Amino acid sequence: MNSNYKIIKFRSNNSKEVSDQISIEEPLEIILKYKDKENWIENTISITMRTPGDDEDLVTGFLFNERVIEKISHIENIVASGEPVGQYKLQNKVIITINNSENIDIDKIKRNFLTNSSCGVCGKTSLESLEIIKKDKILKSIPKIHHEIVMKSPDILKQKQSEFSKTGGIHASGLFRANGEIIAVKEDVGRHNALDKLIGFVLKQNLLDNSSQFLTCSGRLNFDLVQKALMANIGVLIGVGAPTSLAIDLANKFDMTLVGFVKEGSFNIYSNSERIIIKK
Repeated sequence: MNSNYKIIKFRSNNSKEVSDQISIEEPLEIILKYKDKENWIENTISITMRTPGDDEDLVTGFLFNERVIEKISHIENIVASGEPVGQYKLQNKVIITINNSENIDIDKIKRNFLTNSSCGVCGKTSLESLEIIKKDKILKSIPKIHHEIVMKSPDILKQKQSEFSKTGGIHASGLFRANGEIIAVKEDVGRHNALDKLIGFVLKQNLLDNSSQFLTCSGRLNFDLVQKALMANIGVLIGVGAPTSLAIDLANKFDMTLVGFVKEGSFNIYSNSERIIIKK
């Protein structure tokens, strides 16, 4: 979703006013509805800055990746709420009704998220309070990805981005098969939101097969993206930018392959290189 803005473009010592397409960024308040004994309770658990559209995929992936739910069947329904507001007349609230209320620890959830956060790990009150709830490591033998597929995947991702070509200001995450075929792409101004949208979408469509799939993301790879990929048991995460130290440490801890700085003819493997097939 984008909008036209008047800007001054400066080129070759000349300036002119032009219309430019800009990616829209709007808040989304995520409200959890659950039953406490006989009473229905609603609690805001997070506010994220996102690109409007695919909000249902976003909150599904978010709740799954943060293990507020363990299965998407735990979601009874998702409803947009609130009066249309702002310049674009959007409903910027969403209510998710949960049918496994006995597993909801709302105090723990609220401790883990600051409601003015724009990303998952930023929303944790501190790194020390972040509990890695994934206990099992990823099987090292799968998937196997040829190095040429690794190098091609960012270009394929970019070609499939509908909004990037218009604005240049939006991130994307793509799910690929090991042969390089792209399965699905989601975009957002937040790289973490793009991945939440993608995982939410493929879970709902029953498209996830971690034995033969990998993820490619635009931008750098941080702790948050690695954590979300791990929740979906995806063994290979590729990015066009640099990983952070925590991203590498987490990937190593759970046997994920992390590949960064991917460009034509080169890339860096930061962990578990055995999944990448390199042939001269």
